[in-house]
Amino acid sequence: MTLSGSKGGAVAAGDRHTVATARTILDEGGNAFDAALAGLFAACIAEPVLCSLGGGGFLLGQTAEGKATLYDFFCQAPQLRLPADDLEFMPVHVDFGASRQEFHIGMGAMAVPGLVAGAFAIHSDLCTMPMTRLVEPAANLARQGIAIAPLQSFILDAVAPIFQWSAESRALYNSPAEPEKTLRPGETLALPALADLLDGLAHEGADLFYRGEIAQAIAAINRKHGGAIGLSDLAQYEVVRRVPLTRRFRGCEILGNPAPSSGGSLLAFSLGLLEHMDLRAGPDLLADLEILAQAMDLTDLAREASGLNDGCDDTRVGALLSEPFMADYRSQMPGRAGKIGGTTHISVVDAEGNAAALTVSNGEGCGHILGPGSIMLNNMLGEEDLNPNGFFQWQPNSRITSMMSPTLVRWNDGRVLALGSGGSNRIRSALLQVLVNHLCLDHSLDRSVAAPRVHMEQGLLHIEAGHGLATVSHLAKAFPRNQIWPDQNFFFGGVHGVAFDPNSGTFSAAGDPRRGGSVG
Repeated sequence: MTLSGSKGGAVAAGDRHTVATARTILDEGGNAFDAALAGLFAACIAEPVLCSLGGGGFLLGQTAEGKATLYDFFCQAPQLRLPADDLEFMPVHVDFGASRQEFHIGMGAMAVPGLVAGAFAIHSDLCTMPMTRLVEPAANLARQGIAIAPLQSFILDAVAPIFQWSAESRALYNSPAEPEKTLRPGETLALPALADLLDGLAHEGADLFYRGEIAQAIAAINRKHGGAIGLSDLAQYEVVRRVPLTRRFRGCEILGNPAPSSGGSLLAFSLGLLEHMDLRAGPDLLADLEILAQAMDLTDLAREASGLNDGCDDTRVGALLSEPFMADYRSQMPGRAGKIGGTTHISVVDAEGNAAALTVSNGEGCGHILGPGSIMLNNMLGEEDLNPNGFFQWQPNSRITSMMSPTLVRWNDGRVLALGSGGSNRIRSALLQVLVNHLCLDHSLDRSVAAPRVHMEQGLLHIEAGHGLATVSHLAKAFPRNQIWPDQNFFFGGVHGVAFDPNSGTFSAAGDPRRGGSVG
């Protein structure tokens, strides 16, 4: 799925409707940020589990002048931490096929959403087209309905215990032909109430969501069903503009998501471990895969040792990436002495050099639908990956940490690559492998994204299909705690990337087939 020579820009994302919407805006003369926002709104319909106005995310953007900013509009913990017995909070299990994962839902799992605020902040700072035009394609999709894609149907089926939990959700997402199941591939998903809300937001602004009718509805559903979010939580929500985390690697500058999110810092740590390793022979050689698995394992250990499990801040990130700390872990590398996750990503680069890496998440949803707008609300406080020290330990009125890692790669000659991934704790390992394939092994972006992956976490090596029997056998012997997957799977993330070379005027884009990747 490589796209070369596209006029005006290029897009990579997780659904063809998302890509087509962003592409339309580029063709009308919008910049990368216009296209990314239009794609984001379209993804709320086309990728309904992965993207919702009730969630949050990050945009790492570079302007044509080279200025880079990280927009943090992730979810916020409520101002008050209520007693656990007063909260609606319950476990559900999601089946990936070869793996099961436990999540928690109910209003007690909901955090303050930031996506709408983020969209308006990005629009104010970076966009050139009116918001009414950017929401129009998504509103049309929501009113007319779309045929649900096979991947989105699979995801809905996997999270059926959540999307069938309330009568309101069942009314929207259950199959008309098989009412006991969620929407089957090709069946129509229409969300006319969401279309009306998008129109309202475009005309009234973010205050509709954070101080107006939608805020009133969010506070009311929290009061009714055992949640902790009130009107003041919504009114005081703020988008934070941050300086990106920057690291040099193999002659490139890699920009990532800084504290308080930990994904970018952990990715930078893994790259630091690999900086001087000999990774030139090929992605299928056993030594390369062992090195990658070891880097993932050491990064996992360093996350705990550096205190990132207790919260990610500049001090802890500085300690994690300090040379003395990193050298200790680097010395343990080979050859040296001594969740299904509800996340999606959109990458856009335009011909002026504007680049947008936009990653958003709704968790898996808390099970409750907000009546005005048919919005599935998030369950960020019920995500084990985001609460490594246990539930109900979060700090009131604080930004929740995240594994999301929108990333930009910049070369001295002006080339730029925007990429990111969904996949919870697998985000950093998916991005790491794509970057190694592309930057160290000189593989095309498309080949780098499509190559089979491994993922190491808590001493367990997950081995994706496609490596070959000899490789799988060797890895299974080297890492006795392993899980061999029978296919290339959604579990291993979904990296969507776009690159632009201003010297030749060409674009390349790759969408990850594991997550419905599409380019345009």
